[in-house]
Amino acid sequence: MERFDAIVIGAGHAGCESALALARTGNKTLLLTISLDAVAFLACNPSIGGTAKGQLVSEVDALGGEMGINADKTAIQIRMLNRGKGPAVQSLRAQADKNAYHTEMKKTLENTPNLFLRQGEAVDISLDGEDKIVTTSVGLKYVAKALVFATGVYLESEIIIGKTREKTGPNGFKNSHGLSESLRKLGITLVRFKTGTPVRLHARSVDYSKMEVQNGDEGISGFSYLTEHPIENKAVCYLTYTTQKTHEIIRNNLDKAPAISGEIVGIGPRYCPSIETKIVRFADKERHQLFLEPEALNTQEMYLQGFSTSMPSYIQKDMVESVIGLEKAEIMRDAYAIEYDCIVPTELNPTLELKAIKGMFFAGQINGTSGYEEAAAQGIIAGINANLYLKGKEQIVLKRSDAYIGVLIDDIVTKGTNEPYRMMTSRAEYRLLLRQDNADLRLTEIGRSVGLVSDERYNIFLEKKRKMKEIEQELERKIKLDENVKNFFQSHKESLPKESMKLKDMLKRVNIDIFDIKNQFGFKGDYDFNLLEKVNIKIKYEGYLKQQQEDIEKALANEKLKIPEDFDYQNVKGLRREAVEKLMQIRPLNIGQASRISGVSPADISVLSILVKKDEKERKNGN
Repeated sequence: MERFDAIVIGAGHAGCESALALARTGNKTLLLTISLDAVAFLACNPSIGGTAKGQLVSEVDALGGEMGINADKTAIQIRMLNRGKGPAVQSLRAQADKNAYHTEMKKTLENTPNLFLRQGEAVDISLDGEDKIVTTSVGLKYVAKALVFATGVYLESEIIIGKTREKTGPNGFKNSHGLSESLRKLGITLVRFKTGTPVRLHARSVDYSKMEVQNGDEGISGFSYLTEHPIENKAVCYLTYTTQKTHEIIRNNLDKAPAISGEIVGIGPRYCPSIETKIVRFADKERHQLFLEPEALNTQEMYLQGFSTSMPSYIQKDMVESVIGLEKAEIMRDAYAIEYDCIVPTELNPTLELKAIKGMFFAGQINGTSGYEEAAAQGIIAGINANLYLKGKEQIVLKRSDAYIGVLIDDIVTKGTNEPYRMMTSRAEYRLLLRQDNADLRLTEIGRSVGLVSDERYNIFLEKKRKMKEIEQELERKIKLDENVKNFFQSHKESLPKESMKLKDMLKRVNIDIFDIKNQFGFKGDYDFNLLEKVNIKIKYEGYLKQQQEDIEKALANEKLKIPEDFDYQNVKGLRREAVEKLMQIRPLNIGQASRISGVSPADISVLSILVKKDEKERKNGN
């Protein structure tokens, strides 16, 4: 029986981040995967980032993770989404080379000290005191004090195409048998979820002349703060639409659609539904947009985003050929739905450690989430906290005001999820503070404190802070009101100031930005676009940011009011029975978390706050 400090089961996006976090903090770590060919595999869309997801990637990067670095290395197109909207909802999205992404991440894992990558299927977990013993399908046994489950959609998974069911994982990879039952024996509750993926088409069979070209943005920096140069756009995507014929084919065959007929029992994602679900749910829509995206530079496969389906193959062919520009399309891979087991995430602490078993952590789609980015975000936190558990140190919990990662984890462990959870900007109440551009300012110090941020990364971070401070000092300069200044204001359609003013105050005018000021008045230093833009946002939105900070300070009062692990909810007079049941199930860490539990009312929180304060006082007095 081989011993490790930590074992990570599953080498998808969550497993890679967990294993790297553990190994980089000095732990002998085994990364066990069903197939080495499935390491960091982009099983669905060959893209990283997107609305709110781009923020997650930058946060993982700021903590010292790998997804952003790998996405930048392998990107073939990059865009900043929502550029015409405010900075709170702007997010990076990159098309990645699917094959290169897998290869580069596998190379990183293989070259990481303390990390042992091993192909093998975990089929049983047993406990021996603090030790967790993992047995594989060929009888090998591994033991470790910390264990991270990052099994993705592989637990007892089934691929569904029409009436055909195949017990396999994504893309034909082997699935996991036996591990679900082992988890149940440990007292862990499992539920059944579903997701899916569209067809892949041969590039030569597409009529691009009927589609709209979607080019990348030039001069855009990547996700990682270590990437020195803008990302080069090497490919284009295309926009097309379904037709009335598409909708007619789907409506005429709904009895053959497992997602509609009830043959699929797993709960699917509301925000990424199959095309047949869209047609039924939005019956008034004349068309739905679809994006055609390259899977990699060395393949002719194209991904039809927005066209997920589990229809029979022969109907998929008719559906595809009814789409504008795809009249002669050649299908290379069928679309399919996949059902799989996942846990109920309310059985986890906000550290992603299982409440019932110390040293056992869960991350990624096994927690009921969807998406590569959500998985990586949980993976790095599970890895960080598994390391802190091994070292006997207090584990970290990112607050909702710290990061999108904090929002994601708080949502699933506090409220649970009855469908695959997807991160969206609307879920974050402090999204103006949690922007894509300032993730490093928010999280690098935390990454440094847990040993993940390297000296190289930290020095880049400190230099950035120094330069931002320089820019802010430049903006403190006071400018006299002369003819040039008057002309400047008039040309930007701004009312004239009555007296001389600081450049900083000019910047707060609606029609004037930091680049206008730099061009007109000049700066002593030479600063790149991204630094100037960060300062521009910080000063322009200063009032709103201050208000959000005040809201956070009020909310933190409840977060600071800790609830003891052994608090006796059943003997609290004044709490409703539903509240008692929910509080006992979730076991919130503090009053703030308790207030976000569904079924716990403000009146319950008021009673609970009084009693927790009283309990805290009595404990201090030794009663």
